[in-house]
Amino acid sequence: LQMAQSLKSESIKTSPIDGQKAGTSGLRKPTKVFTSENYLENFIQATLSALGDSLVGSKLVLGGDGRYFCDVAAGRIVEICAGNGVSEVFVGQNGILSTPTVSCVIRKRQLTGGIVLTASHNPGGPDNDFGVKFKPNGGPAPESFTDKIYANTRSIAEYRVAKGASVDLSKLGRTEFTVDGKPFVVEVGKPRSAYVTSEIVIDSVADYEELMSSIFDFDRLREFIAGGTGCSPTHCMGVMGPYVKRLLCQRLGVPESQAVNCVPLPDFGGGHPDPNLTYAAELVNAMRSGSYDLGLAFDGDGDRNMILGKSGFFVTPCDSLAVLAANLECIPYFKRTGVNGFARSMPTSGAVDLVAKRLGLKCYETESFGTGSDHIREKDGLWAALAWLSVLADKRASVEDIVKAHWAEFGRNFYT
Repeated sequence: LQMAQSLKSESIKTSPIDGQKAGTSGLRKPTKVFTSENYLENFIQATLSALGDSLVGSKLVLGGDGRYFCDVAAGRIVEICAGNGVSEVFVGQNGILSTPTVSCVIRKRQLTGGIVLTASHNPGGPDNDFGVKFKPNGGPAPESFTDKIYANTRSIAEYRVAKGASVDLSKLGRTEFTVDGKPFVVEVGKPRSAYVTSEIVIDSVADYEELMSSIFDFDRLREFIAGGTGCSPTHCMGVMGPYVKRLLCQRLGVPESQAVNCVPLPDFGGGHPDPNLTYAAELVNAMRSGSYDLGLAFDGDGDRNMILGKSGFFVTPCDSLAVLAANLECIPYFKRTGVNGFARSMPTSGAVDLVAKRLGLKCYETESFGTGSDHIREKDGLWAALAWLSVLADKRASVEDIVKAHWAEFGRNFYT
């Protein structure tokens, strides 16, 4: 425990900066744009102001994929939150949280929203890209909210900040502040709900691990892997290393030597954080050797994935969604809750529509591409991987055989 520090908020004059119009996936720009004077500050102030009457006393979560500028940006954002009367900011240890975890924390702790520092599958580094997105309820921001942000960026004249209201995010502990005479607590560790105003740094993986443990049968999956299933070198980028090590390696028994790129790096080690056959060539080549039964790849912020079978059999994202939809009874969560329907993005094939029709369920169209479920309001790459493991453990068949059996039953969809 550190002694309370007394801080005062202040207003910093600024002026509108062109081009700060965010989409559902946030605002993505070259890193050098985000690091220019007042660019980040303007956008964060515009975002917070879009919360309107719910801003003062709000509770937010903050984290990113570990790309270049994430650590500096997180510190600045905390100070801006403190200056705007936000009551609590939950921050991932070292400023790292996957996009699915941000959604998980929002729902679990009933927060107002979350700020994610990521440019998703775009490369990171000082000469590449940075991004910020806001999740008002755990899911992507609706257009009505991003329109408010954009309007604010065009009329902004100042941003508010409480300089000094940040701590070393790598260290566990608690630091108390007062901001304009009101308490503001910074804690690295488990949150304490009794604090009226606080910034809390949480274990980057813990809440997400707890949620996954409630969805999947980890004991069964561990037994399945121990029985000889060769889970390939898992190709990670950005934030996903700590999640893969905790869940796949420590909880399920996948050897850590088979988890590749597990240390978050500012430039992703020079790689491209998009999980596809081109950018995950190292994984593809390892799978083509025939030594492994399942190959997994994830993008920089953890909401996208790629599934490969033995000898490099590629499961298209469209087929992956459809196969999982047809086999949700293999997952304990859906045995308890049932399935209410399915959804796919506009460019996704109609493979899942065929499953929905067979099961008598509705299929909806969304804007964003990826695989996930109603456990959070977001795409979730590691959830998809665990879902595939659950199907494999239940069917005791190869990835290729499962996909081909699906085609035989439902038909195969192609792009033309």
